[in-house]
Amino acid sequence: MKKVTLFVVTLFASAMVFAQDLPTNPEPGKCYVRCTTPDVYVNESVQVMTRPAYKKLRTVPAVYETVTERVLVKEASKQLKVVPAKWGTETVTYVKKQGASTLSVTPASFTNDTETIEIKPAYAQWELGAPAPDCASGNPDDCRYWCYKGYPAEFTTVAVKRLANDASPNRSPIAEKSGTYTKRVITEPARVEEVTIPEEYATITRTVMVKDAEVIEETVPAEYKTVTKEVLQSKGGLTTWKEVECALVEYQALPINWNLGSATLTAEAKNIIDTRLMPVLAQNPGVKLEIASHTDSRGTKSSNQDLSERRARAVAAYLQSKGVNSSLLVANGYGENRLKNRCADGVSCTEREHAVNRRTEFRLINN
Repeated sequence: MKKVTLFVVTLFASAMVFAQDLPTNPEPGKCYVRCTTPDVYVNESVQVMTRPAYKKLRTVPAVYETVTERVLVKEASKQLKVVPAKWGTETVTYVKKQGASTLSVTPASFTNDTETIEIKPAYAQWELGAPAPDCASGNPDDCRYWCYKGYPAEFTTVAVKRLANDASPNRSPIAEKSGTYTKRVITEPARVEEVTIPEEYATITRTVMVKDAEVIEETVPAEYKTVTKEVLQSKGGLTTWKEVECALVEYQALPINWNLGSATLTAEAKNIIDTRLMPVLAQNPGVKLEIASHTDSRGTKSSNQDLSERRARAVAAYLQSKGVNSSLLVANGYGENRLKNRCADGVSCTEREHAVNRRTEFRLINN
């Protein structure tokens, strides 16, 4: 008797709590869903330097030109009629080619590295659990519980290059080259009568430097890669009630014709989602959507279950790519567990009867 009394009190208390959570001033014939305001994320672009700026050096060799000069090879003198002058020779050294330098370049070197970027932060959300197996109510939604489930952050690793040694020039000297020429000089002048002997000239050529070798420096700019990451803008969690069309809280058909054994959305399937589902979400912001996918009984239960789950997730992933918050989507695959007719394992059915069970549906559910 005590156990019965305790159960009645507990049930009454639960009913009171749930009643307090119901919409205020509901209208007869209207349908409402409980919405939890979602976490709002914004995309933020981060630039990662994948390669730093560095210098590129180019050498320009020295420029030379050939110069022709007229040089004195015999000085003017006087000749004596009585005693002729005596002559000797002298070697004169001159710079035949001036010294210079050559340049070479040691190019810049790099090392490979990586940089890890957080592209999606850790988050948590409320999720509706399975109904309790010992629920006394005939409605399975009466005995469900909420779980605040956490999801870890997501990261991506970007390959980058680091500058190990920058480019540098190396200079090597070119030795100067010397040349010589010989000239005659008077060792003893003529005596008595002097006769003037004019000077003599010769033409020589030599290579002179017009412009020394030089280094031309060019700066190669750094390279960047833009990485997009999700940043929490505002935390959700507030619970509100929203009026919706009553038909939308029941399963509605999403007439996607899946290819055999495939969970890939075709262009036609994406168009169906755009025209059928996106307007429903736009008209009911913040309401949670369940995507349910089913198969017929042909094939194994495990393969049918896996296929239905992959198809439901494919629809959810496409909605997320269109900007729908993932916290508002529930993707469930039921395999062959919810057949709409008699076509279970071992029952002979027509293709049309099996097609009734192969379906994808959606409905609005409580957050």
